Amino acid sequence: MTQPERVFTEVDGLRLHHLDWGGSGPPVVCLHGLTGNAHAFDGLARSLAPALRFLSLDVRGRGDSEWGPPEGYQLPRYVADLGIWLDALHLDRVALVGTSMGGIISMLFAAAQPDRVERLVLNDIGPAIDPRGLERIRGYVGTAPERFPDPEAAAEWFRENYPGLRASDEQLLAMIGHAVKPLPEGGFGWKYDRAIRQAMNEPAAAAAAAPELWPIAEALRGPTLVVRGGISDILSVETASEMTRRMKDCRAVEVPGVGHAPLLGEPEALRAVRDFFGVG
Repeated sequence: MTQPERVFTEVDGLRLHHLDWGGSGPPVVCLHGLTGNAHAFDGLARSLAPALRFLSLDVRGRGDSEWGPPEGYQLPRYVADLGIWLDALHLDRVALVGTSMGGIISMLFAAAQPDRVERLVLNDIGPAIDPRGLERIRGYVGTAPERFPDPEAAAEWFRENYPGLRASDEQLLAMIGHAVKPLPEGGFGWKYDRAIRQAMNEPAAAAAAAPELWPIAEALRGPTLVVRGGISDILSVETASEMTRRMKDCRAVEVPGVGHAPLLGEPEALRAVRDFFGVG
């Protein structure tokens, strides 16, 4: 399938959107990062479907999912949404691929409902987050422009704030096309809810809500693949190495020269993910 089916499902009173790439194999569910969307995994989907049934979810407030109450933009709500959504799709057991925030959601969900998660791919995220990267993300998300004159300007801003992004101008513009929308007054603005950005300017509240993830990571049952960007300032070399040592069945791969976070279409990442899922 070259183009996915767009599907809407009601979850906790909100219409959540996901992309269904088809496929008759085991289901794989992808969860994007803080301000990302379901299209972040388009390249990976085209490589893995139809050998796997590939689904990519827009977390509430992002992409084409509805916006919710600002107090609902919290990890426990995202984890609950995932469970309700899986129930609605009658998916009892899945593999999860999570980038950044999506990886944290994946770990928390796998810990809460271990029988429902067969395996995990954690993309540039782990139980410990480098505070330097967290501050960088808080800075550029919290102060990002509200409006761009055109998608090209948004793409330029994106490249400046994502170090080591391994994407052509054409690929980047395609990504931006799913990240911004036309504004009534002209120009283009972000698709995600502004309340998500505002929360990034409240570091104390964010820190208070952050769970302790090492005990959760160590308790995960299924196999885990950790993908690390070689110049990531979110997932350190030390944390990735510690994950392979402390977690039950964990392997890691590094994507040279890429920051936070790999697109998973890079040859090193794609080769590792295909091998992890047994796709020849």
